[in-house]
Amino acid sequence: MDGLKRIRLEKLTWDTVNSICKLKVNKDQKEFVASNSDSIIDAYFATIEEGMKVYPFGIYYGKKPIGFVMLTYNCPWATKYYDLPKNYYYIWRFMIDKKYQGQGFGKQALKLVLDFIKTFPCGESEACWLSYEPENEVARKLYLSFGFIEALDHYKEGQEIPAILIL
Repeated sequence: MDGLKRIRLEKLTWDTVNSICKLKVNKDQKEFVASNSDSIIDAYFATIEEGMKVYPFGIYYGKKPIGFVMLTYNCPWATKYYDLPKNYYYIWRFMIDKKYQGQGFGKQALKLVLDFIKTFPCGESEACWLSYEPENEVARKLYLSFGFIEALDHYKEGQEIPAILIL
């Protein structure tokens, strides 16, 4: 447990972005989450073209990058696809590198992510949303363990399952 206390989130910088982009999930998980490089490109265009506030963070264990998370506020495509209400936080991407999975790092990192969201960096909100592939049972169990509830009334066949956490 001592090592888990050293988990932290760090904003991406010129010096750290390459090491975050090198992180990978297992082969059988590639369909569940975009690459970190693609995610950073998405963050850039969401910010530049749509004026969104996006927070891409590296997840670190000591000095080692072990994961990536990207958050936003009022994500237009999620609002459209899932008919979400206004003024919500959205965990857009979340991954732990294959070498560090199954060791409790994802759970600790998600707690830090939710603690950050609860500081309301973009304004007050009653909810945090996320979505995941229906086949991704590991993600489902993690999110439900934190109190996320699957919003099946917002689910559409062929899309990710949306889930909500009341803050």
